[in-house]
Amino acid sequence: MAQPMSASKLVEILRAEGVTVHEVRNWRAHNRNTKGPWGPINGVMIHHTVTSGTQNSVDICYSGYSGLPGPLCHGVIDKKGHVHLVGNGRANHAGLGDSDVLRAVVNETKLPPDNEADTDGNRHFYGFECVNLGDGKDPWPEAQKDAIARVAAAICRHHGWSERSVIGHKEWQPGKQDPRGFTMDGMRGRIADRLAGKGGGGGKDSGQPQKPKPSYAPFPGSGFFHIGQKAAVITAMGRRLVAEGCSHYERGPGPEWTEADRTSYAAWQRKLGFKGKDADGIPGKASWDRLKVPSDG
Repeated sequence: MAQPMSASKLVEILRAEGVTVHEVRNWRAHNRNTKGPWGPINGVMIHHTVTSGTQNSVDICYSGYSGLPGPLCHGVIDKKGHVHLVGNGRANHAGLGDSDVLRAVVNETKLPPDNEADTDGNRHFYGFECVNLGDGKDPWPEAQKDAIARVAAAICRHHGWSERSVIGHKEWQPGKQDPRGFTMDGMRGRIADRLAGKGGGGGKDSGQPQKPKPSYAPFPGSGFFHIGQKAAVITAMGRRLVAEGCSHYERGPGPEWTEADRTSYAAWQRKLGFKGKDADGIPGKASWDRLKVPSDG
């Protein structure tokens, strides 16, 4: 479980994952927060739009329709793999679903059958609508599936989740079939590959060039950094902060995450130009990658 990220942070992590992002109208203040709570957040939910055409789909997801006001999701993923952000906060996308499924998402365990509708999903899930008719015939271009994996991986990485925190609407609410045209297990496999640094679609036999082993420590996710966490990478991070002139250490740095680490990292975020909640001292992927923490600790 996690607190929702800010609009600026969402844009940051998506672009850091290589996603093309379009910001639609007043999306940063567009939500249904007056109708119920938003958060804590537990996962990502994938849908299909049952519409065709990017602009038409984006307009519907932003504004909604009679009986169901928008936003109808947080972002629309078109067939080119571009993401159109339409909402920031509570959105009308998940509806009521199964509390046992939510429990499995929180615990990142095997999903049970969704046979109840007793829990408010709009509170707990980021939602992404993917442009597709959902008739089993409309194709899913590789660019679109790759973007779904990138979006989900970016959010999971930020919150410290695994691919098991990503579900389809059909796995949440009885009677739903979206997304139709690919399996969620297959998509979770793509997401797992991205989180493991494998690129989400590649592999030894994929014909794609293999990335060299990184010389810098990969971003472990924002959820990694909390009081009580101990790891060599925290010491390495602290040494880099000292080298960048962002030290607020009286002693150290050391392997245990402390308030001095948070304060020092906040100074680094401000040095990069981040402000407000985006300079809270909890590492994000963009600032982490620019810090270049050595992978060997």
